[in-house]
Amino acid sequence: MSNDFDADGYPLSQVFTWPAADIAASWQRELPGVRTESIEIITPVWRIAKVLADDRRRTLAKLGIDPSTLDLLSVIRRSGPPYELTTREITRRTLITAGAVSQRVARAEHAGLVERSPSAVSRRAVAVRLTATGHDLVETTVRQLLEHEADMIGALTAVQRTALAGILVTLEQALVAAPSDEVDLPRTSGDEASGPCGTGRRER
Repeated sequence: MSNDFDADGYPLSQVFTWPAADIAASWQRELPGVRTESIEIITPVWRIAKVLADDRRRTLAKLGIDPSTLDLLSVIRRSGPPYELTTREITRRTLITAGAVSQRVARAEHAGLVERSPSAVSRRAVAVRLTATGHDLVETTVRQLLEHEADMIGALTAVQRTALAGILVTLEQALVAAPSDEVDLPRTSGDEASGPCGTGRRER
């Protein structure tokens, strides 16, 4: 059994092998009447998200590009010819601050991946265009990354992928549309992220 620990000091082997159904059943037994329907959904989603995030970081490190640079190059490449966007449009499409976009553009420009120039759309706007080097890098990276991640979901059939994609869209839209006001929950001493079982784990 692996002795690896996550950032909070919990054994990863226990986090990922304890069945969500067993966790739900335990709370049904210990706290009769408590709503446990979220556990068998949120726990696997959280575990999968961690696996995918860790794998994405390792894969991009091997490919020699950081996530923020890939995000910048990708949003410009997906816009189509002439592979150019204003900084304002990049901010809108990436949903990050204008300051963060400026930092990303500066790093990419220093690396020779993009170039800035006055925009033809507005005299006050700055256009960011892929260089030939940036164009080649993003295409090579995206091809390899998507091929790798397609293999990762290879256990699902085409029908299962379609069904799961639809379910995830429904859940995502419901969560995004939920009211922003959060209920004030009691905090346990010294643990700002404590779950219902008192472990501080999101998997509960």
